[in-house]
Amino acid sequence: MNSIVEIDARGKPCPMPLLMLKRAIKQAGQSHCFHLLSSDPHSEIDIVRYCQLNGISCRAEKISATEYHYFIEY
Repeated sequence: MNSIVEIDARGKPCPMPLLMLKRAIKQAGQSHCFHLLSSDPHSEIDIVRYCQLNGISCRAEKISATEYHYFIEY
């Protein structure tokens, strides 16, 4: 079973959520799930595009106008 790494990037402007995800992936290595929380609406474009370009599974949920959750499997 994959462990889940939570990344709380709420209150941080882009590109910080993406940079925090990249850092967490590098530290965790393969076979991990990441739950990224962000408050920046631009993070949706950055996170989803990064995952698509790198063949990483990503599910994005807009919780509210100021809260976005990403479920990433690497």
